[in-house]
Amino acid sequence: MTKSMTGFASGTGAHEGWAWAWDIRAVNARGYDLRLRLPDWLGGLEQPLRAAFGKVVARGNVTVNLRVSRAEEAADETLDSAALARVIGNLAAVDDAAEAAGVLLGRATAADILQMRGVLSAETAVDDPEPLIKAILDDLPSLLDAFDAMRGTEGAALASVISGQLDQIERLTAEASALAEARRDQAAAKLRENLARVLDNADGADPDRVAQELALIAVKADVTEEIDRLDAHVAAARELLASDGARGRKLDFLAQEFNREANTLCSKAQANDLTRVGLDLKAVIDQMREQVQNVE
Repeated sequence: MTKSMTGFASGTGAHEGWAWAWDIRAVNARGYDLRLRLPDWLGGLEQPLRAAFGKVVARGNVTVNLRVSRAEEAADETLDSAALARVIGNLAAVDDAAEAAGVLLGRATAADILQMRGVLSAETAVDDPEPLIKAILDDLPSLLDAFDAMRGTEGAALASVISGQLDQIERLTAEASALAEARRDQAAAKLRENLARVLDNADGADPDRVAQELALIAVKADVTEEIDRLDAHVAAARELLASDGARGRKLDFLAQEFNREANTLCSKAQANDLTRVGLDLKAVIDQMREQVQNVE
């Protein structure tokens, strides 16, 4: 199955008065980078998380946020004295500045101050974290399944788009082959005509040497190898799309090889119709390469 490097998943859970919320986001990257944002007071989660994600993700920048707090009905809010002092100090500074400017402000009540951020905080300490850690890790597989399913869905859409682009490349390659074959006899006649013209107007010219030079020109204009390699690249790309595991880097390499052959085809074309096909090939290959950047 083709998977996209981009994905998202979220989920929530609860255990014995505790609640948590997951948030997973993944974006494109050349390699694999897992960034974990976990509660610093709850140890023992990092290594199991890294092992679990390592089995699912091969490429991409993945950010995992986990927020754990007391469930609302079990929260034991306490007064943060340091935060209270800061808030009162800030209020006093505002009052002083307003008084100096001749502005009269209303006085904050105790209820107003308690509602300010940080003054009241829920207790996050836990005597025995192991049951909570186990509950959180037990919740992880279903979240990873949802995350991987989304990447698989996007990957299937990517594979469909890339497959269609490969169809276009195959069609254009066949058209280039037909055009090259049609001009073969014409090109040979043109070479013979040029050879005769050169020999008629060059005293002492070595006919064999002139023939060799013209043959070299013919070889340089031959696009058979480029067409054969384009066909081989199409077959290889389709095989990769049908295979399992990460294949984005290989597809990206193939896209570069596609582009190389299309460039050479254009440089050898020496005919408007063949040049047009070569340019059409380059356009489709560029579009395909953009899509390939999203494949894991």
